[in-house]
Amino acid sequence: MNDLFLFLGIISHNHAFILISHAILVALIVLGIAKLATSSLQIVPQGVQNVAEAYLGGVVSMGKDVIGEDLARKYLPLVATIGLVVFVSNMIGIIPGFESPTSNINFTLALALIVFVFYNLEGIKKQGALTYFKNFVHLGELNPVAKFLMSLLMYPIEIVSHLSRIISLSFRLFGNIKGDDLFLAVILALAPFIAPLAPFALLTFMGVLQAFIFMILTYVYLAGAVHVSDNH
Repeated sequence: MNDLFLFLGIISHNHAFILISHAILVALIVLGIAKLATSSLQIVPQGVQNVAEAYLGGVVSMGKDVIGEDLARKYLPLVATIGLVVFVSNMIGIIPGFESPTSNINFTLALALIVFVFYNLEGIKKQGALTYFKNFVHLGELNPVAKFLMSLLMYPIEIVSHLSRIISLSFRLFGNIKGDDLFLAVILALAPFIAPLAPFALLTFMGVLQAFIFMILTYVYLAGAVHVSDNH
């Protein structure tokens, strides 16, 4: 979004400063939510604890069908944290005067790299490096010569496919949220004082949807890394 619409644009027009400031704000909000949810835990949850437990339960339920309940719980801290960061980042951009960190490719690329490195490390840890990379390609019952020739073709394709996940995760989120920010900038320029409510509802829905997609893809990539030896 143009600095004209940002509160921090009054302090500095340096976009790196604006991005880092909003990223820190997102981190503080997420930490604040976590603190409120765990400050006074109760057997019968109330308030923020109730919302947090519903969110965590939803994340586990989402991952259960993809990777199994046990592994969904194992990777819950990563997936739930990333989902909350993406959600809060998307939501603050809807508030006039703030910008979504997820509307910057550097921020979304960092999130994508975290997922990419983590799921590959988990796959290597589960199967061993040699077996993990060997299982990138399943050539079935081909004879040794055919397997060798096919592997020369398929392994580069699979490697590119895995690397393209970084681009897919980062650019999908960046492109959608950047488009939302530009749309909001146009709305505010046309109606700076009484912005229509319908666009805000649409942007909220898109923000929630993008957080959900990022989380489900994280589970999918983890499932592919740790279940490949089981032919899942």
